[in-house]
Amino acid sequence: MAADDIRKRIEELRQEIRLHDHKYYVENAPEISDQRYDSLIRQLKKLEDEHPQFFSKDSPTQRVGGQAVGGSKKIRHISTMLSMDNTYSEDELREFDKRVKKNLPKEDINYVVELKIDGASVSLFYENGILKSGATRGDGTRGEDVTRSLKIVKGIPLSARNKDKFPPSIEIRGEVYMNHMVFSKINQEKKSRGKELFANPRNAAAGSLKLLDPKIAAKRGLQIFIYGIGNTTIDAIGTHSGVLSYLSKEGFRTNQHIKKCKNIDDVIGYCNQWQSRREELDYDIDGMVVKVDSRSQQKRLGATTKAPRWMIAYKFPAQQATTKLKNIIVQVGRTGSLTPVAELVPVKLSGSTVSRATLHNMDDIRRKDIMIGDTVVIEKAGEIIPQVIAPVPGKRTGKEKKFIMPEKCPACNAKTVQYPGEVAIRCDNVMCPAQQKERLRHFASRQGMDIEGLGEAVVDQLIDKKLVKDCADIYSLKFDDICKLERMAQKSAQNLLEAIMRSKGQPLRRLIYSLSIRHVGVHAADVLANRFGSIGNLLKQSIEALMNTNEIGPIMAESIGEFFRKDSTRNLLKKLELAGLDFKQRTSAKAKFSGKIFIFTGSMNNFSRTQAQDIVKSLGGAITSSIGKRIDFVICGKDPGSKLKKAEKLGLKVITEKEFNDLIN
Repeated sequence: MAADDIRKRIEELRQEIRLHDHKYYVENAPEISDQRYDSLIRQLKKLEDEHPQFFSKDSPTQRVGGQAVGGSKKIRHISTMLSMDNTYSEDELREFDKRVKKNLPKEDINYVVELKIDGASVSLFYENGILKSGATRGDGTRGEDVTRSLKIVKGIPLSARNKDKFPPSIEIRGEVYMNHMVFSKINQEKKSRGKELFANPRNAAAGSLKLLDPKIAAKRGLQIFIYGIGNTTIDAIGTHSGVLSYLSKEGFRTNQHIKKCKNIDDVIGYCNQWQSRREELDYDIDGMVVKVDSRSQQKRLGATTKAPRWMIAYKFPAQQATTKLKNIIVQVGRTGSLTPVAELVPVKLSGSTVSRATLHNMDDIRRKDIMIGDTVVIEKAGEIIPQVIAPVPGKRTGKEKKFIMPEKCPACNAKTVQYPGEVAIRCDNVMCPAQQKERLRHFASRQGMDIEGLGEAVVDQLIDKKLVKDCADIYSLKFDDICKLERMAQKSAQNLLEAIMRSKGQPLRRLIYSLSIRHVGVHAADVLANRFGSIGNLLKQSIEALMNTNEIGPIMAESIGEFFRKDSTRNLLKKLELAGLDFKQRTSAKAKFSGKIFIFTGSMNNFSRTQAQDIVKSLGGAITSSIGKRIDFVICGKDPGSKLKKAEKLGLKVITEKEFNDLIN
């Protein structure tokens, strides 16, 4: 074939594949089989490989390619990705309508109402009609570069259909999500491999976007709905609904459930309609988004520092379901607390089947008057954790039974205790197998020592087979020990062994958090590491010294003191130290902020809040979230909050972002 014929054939294949991508992913109306589609891709890839002079970065073959990247850079959005104000009732929607009309007197107001997709917001930047980059929302000003992962989302065209006529520079906004079937499949696979499950499809979508290897991300089946633009380059289109229609014609996947409403009554009617219909969808929504349709009116309404005045989110109340409470069992946590859990007749709720729900504690059961055998109302708190809200007394038969908390631990048969002033009932046996499992899971968690592969199934086997008794024992595990576990191939065993060895290098703050000290979370562990610098120093502290530490209150101080007084703790620490774990805060000549406390207010131009805080920590400083006299530096960014006034009142040292930049350099 002549060069022109080859070029022509390559372009024909690209156009044909783009057409079928649109039919399949946007219109949901595929016209060819998967085998035929794969054949077209193979033909195109073969021609491109043989004739690299005809390479094009918007070719369909570029969706999945390249090696895993070693990290994520930041991308600045062309225009700020503001958040939305929320409303939870019809009255609040009407108040929103009144505010809009007050700011646009005597003007007709038309609204557009859309489904609020529960996923991960992204920003797509197109230059001359070709996808150049894509980023997460981040702090609204800058987000993580996830271009590679976004290229595999086939609802995102690599180039607009009419790219020659497309705006030369445009930022397009969308919501990446994962449907219920894919989410369920991924969690089943993770469970079979003993890995931590995703809490919900939203977390799964966000986590998949940030995967460094696009080939793995490609298997996650991510999808997208485009909901608008970031900058205003499409000036010829006067309405938001018109913009969505235009983008759809250019190959972008928009949601079909969009309605134009002439008044707030129509808006409320459509919101109520979807509140009862949300189960029809194969993806999660957590409300509706109401927008003023006219782009001219949007511009005149403007925005606050946090959210546009021309749009609002109407959040649905948590979904509820009614089912039978078959039994109440008791679970033992890592700190020994006994938690009652309801075993339910399985019921569908918020996109998943629920068969268990938390009952919190004995006081909660008494207050709600919950009995075994009751018909109960359940809901998902924050759309994640199922909990029992109340019984339905009218459906009682007289056969229901009161629940009594056991006097002995169900896992080890030790006598339970309840300390004065505490609601929780506890098992104080440190060798309790249930506590051992929970402590080991916590030790290996992402925020702890981050030991990948040490999931629930593996932990259960290690404890049940008596291969380990505590978290220090994992550092004595041999390759052959791990290979004996069920579903543990040699490669997986080697990976786990390497992950355990790598964890020895984790910083002091992670070690402190992973020790399962009651009331000590991630932030408190960070505070303790910065303040005392080593496990040895922390062991010596009195309750009074701990209480005098910024952000450590009396309850936490007492808990820390009690933990380090125990012989079992000291024995554990000896084993961990012998295993080679780092018991000291890493310091260097760069630790210029040692002993200094920082607080941030307002947004920054060159750093995200997390980035700036990490820099301070790496230089030996500590971060706080509340204003106090002991703060050394208040970093003031753009649009500071009330913290600035409080800082000035206390006479604290306030510095700008530029001064902060000079300080760290």
